[in-house]
Amino acid sequence: MPAVFEQPPSPLEETAIVRPYALTGGRTKANYALELETLISTKDHVVAGSLPAVAADQIECVSIIEECRTPRSVAEIAATLRVPLGVARVLISDAADAGLVSVHKTISGNDGAEAHLVLMERVLSGLRRL
Repeated sequence: MPAVFEQPPSPLEETAIVRPYALTGGRTKANYALELETLISTKDHVVAGSLPAVAADQIECVSIIEECRTPRSVAEIAATLRVPLGVARVLISDAADAGLVSVHKTISGNDGAEAHLVLMERVLSGLRRL
């Protein structure tokens, strides 16, 4: 009788051990306005010292702290954690509330519409020079 080797399940067949929104306790709203491009960085006192007990209990929080030693966007963090964007926003917001990471200001909506236009004009000018 020939040996039957079982194929590993495809990524589509795999299920998460913990459902993403279980990580946030079902919460879907972040306390910060976190756009896709909003940069997050680990605070200096966290980089220099050991992890607080709050962070040590959650592997996702530790992952965010480690990933953000150099500034990362919310989209990058969501991809690294392999969680939906909404879940990443809540987890990042929790880390910011605990004083572990800094949320860098992002111009969004009508705030700084003129700054957006100037930036886009500079990018277009640079592209034309290429």
